[in-house]
Amino acid sequence: MSISERRSPGRRGPARVVAALLTVPVLLGACAGAGDLGSSGDRTRLTVAIVANPQMEDAMTLSSQFRAANPDIDPVFVSLPENEARAKITASVATGGSEYDIVMISNYETQMWAENGWLVNLQPYIDDNPEYDDADFIPTIRESLSYEGDMYSVPFYGESSFLVYREDLFEEAGLEMPEQPTWEEIAEFASVLDDPANGRSGICLRGLAGWGENLAPLGTVIHTFGGRWFDEEWNAALDSPETAAAVQFYVDLVREHGQPGAATSGYTDCLTRYSQGQTAMWYDATAMVSAVEDPSESLVAGQSGYAPAPVQETDGAGWLYSWSLSIPETSEHKDEAWRFIQWVTDKDYQRLVGEELGWSRVPPGARLSTYEIPEYSEVAGAFAEPTLEALASGDESNPTTLPIPYEGIQFVRIPEFQDLGTRVGQQISAAVAGSVTVEEALEQSQRYAETVGQTYQG
Repeated sequence: MSISERRSPGRRGPARVVAALLTVPVLLGACAGAGDLGSSGDRTRLTVAIVANPQMEDAMTLSSQFRAANPDIDPVFVSLPENEARAKITASVATGGSEYDIVMISNYETQMWAENGWLVNLQPYIDDNPEYDDADFIPTIRESLSYEGDMYSVPFYGESSFLVYREDLFEEAGLEMPEQPTWEEIAEFASVLDDPANGRSGICLRGLAGWGENLAPLGTVIHTFGGRWFDEEWNAALDSPETAAAVQFYVDLVREHGQPGAATSGYTDCLTRYSQGQTAMWYDATAMVSAVEDPSESLVAGQSGYAPAPVQETDGAGWLYSWSLSIPETSEHKDEAWRFIQWVTDKDYQRLVGEELGWSRVPPGARLSTYEIPEYSEVAGAFAEPTLEALASGDESNPTTLPIPYEGIQFVRIPEFQDLGTRVGQQISAAVAGSVTVEEALEQSQRYAETVGQTYQG
């Protein structure tokens, strides 16, 4: 009997979890590596659904070493852009599909899906291997990936959010970044550093529609301005003065001093622009450092400073997020799946990345011990402390100045948020593009939120 068969969650969440998740389009079209590949000869083929980002591309590159050490297992990757990956993974898991043996999800999904019985409890596997050392995970990340004390996904990397800025450009302009900047100060800096004639924007902010795209940074801005998605009675609050002020500020800033084509610009585009010297500041995920500080990829490596997420009415504003790996209950290869997950999230993998690919490319924000590796500490001097401080301060229960009935900083941890956030993100993107006003975008967004809020009232 496998470990996963000895302990299973067996607990089902509310019916709204299934109903809400099924609003995500079923996009299970064919792609390389998808489908129930089962076993081939003596090798078990694992289908691993991942988000296409630099850290996971590195994992794909290094997976030959896993195959060499585990000749009976052949991981096959389905790598997709973030929005598409979310939709496909959600649709598969929610409908009980068996396409994937391992899925990359986050702290948004983990607790809800664990409660609904869709994920394998990984704690028995962890407990059977003390050297794996789950106590080494950054505490806020570990807690966010746990349900009733057990981990149902484990972090590949963790992130908060902070502001990266070009120290050389600040010095040339006679500017000084405060220890804790406000959004008004950032807007002033962006206006000074904006230089479109030379192909440089003052700041880069996500405008691409998506609950995990433009709503990630914007969600923190809404909360630090004192806004909220719902009040304590689940009344929609997207048309409140605080939320309206936050969204208007964000849209104005990116339209006036942000990157060209901002309405279709997401994380990857901002990463490219900052790394190529095309923007002076960028507010986004702390995981950016793996590429920003890699001399082989970034023209500005070693030229950046890092400041906490800008604030307005709150003391902090950094989000809390983790791309993590889990096993759907429908997988027929649970034990083999765990062997791969253990390999790619273990302490030894951190060293493998550093030694083979470069220390700046080590997946950040998951394990405390990563920051104790001398070689990593040497390259992480500028961003290690800001990263750890941001991760430690993420408070998903109290992100704003008013009481809220939900958890989440850059998202709302309810199953309906995938659809709600997607719809609202489309409205915000349209406002960034100038197709609608912020007022019009929030009027429509408020109607979407009211429909969701009503299901939680009474």
